[in-house]
Amino acid sequence: MKKFLLGTVALVVLGTTLPALAADLGARRAYTKAPEYMAAPIYNWTGFYIGGHVGGAFVSDESIAGGTNVSRDGQFLGGLQGGADYQFAPNWVVGAEAQYSWLAGGSKSVTFANGGSNFTYSDNQRGLGSVTGRLGYTWGPGLLYVKGGYAFADYKTSLFNNTAGLGVAVNSKDSGYTVGGGLEYMFAQNWSGKIEYQYYDFGNVTFLGTSFKNDEHTVKAGLNYRFNVGGPVVARY
Repeated sequence: MKKFLLGTVALVVLGTTLPALAADLGARRAYTKAPEYMAAPIYNWTGFYIGGHVGGAFVSDESIAGGTNVSRDGQFLGGLQGGADYQFAPNWVVGAEAQYSWLAGGSKSVTFANGGSNFTYSDNQRGLGSVTGRLGYTWGPGLLYVKGGYAFADYKTSLFNNTAGLGVAVNSKDSGYTVGGGLEYMFAQNWSGKIEYQYYDFGNVTFLGTSFKNDEHTVKAGLNYRFNVGGPVVARY
């Protein structure tokens, strides 16, 4: 009887202890959320933009009176641009842009003799504008592009006969064409920077029987703000 009672007590104690041990051993570990996966950035060039630029303008060939050259010193420029782009296929970008640059640095002038008289010719390029199409190839944040289209120039010219003491000044706006290209880089959300070369050709100008080229080469650095999702768009999963 004593052994039976001892055995019964042992079974009762074991029965109350095993569930507690099982609960301790079988407890689940705390769930830890897997880290969020971030896909590679997706860059979108589609949308409108506005911006500004600074740079320099240089004449290439402005010969007057049988080879006498006007000074080829560069002029500082600064201006504004605005346009729109559309990305397709999927690495090509097509767009249109309007741009205007104010020129500083004074007028270019030259003195020469013609027909027994002494003349001074001055040319002051005050502004350059363009409306162009643009085609580019993009690889993520970079865009390499070419452009071309309509160009116009705002300038003032004067011709003074030093011998006779007579002169004439003409304010004019010339039309022509422009071509160029550049590299643009999207460095932050909605912001891009660019470096660009552009050539402007306004044909030939003739006076006193002499013809000279009226053109400009420009190099610009610019900054654009883009009114779309722009910049790097990160896909999350």
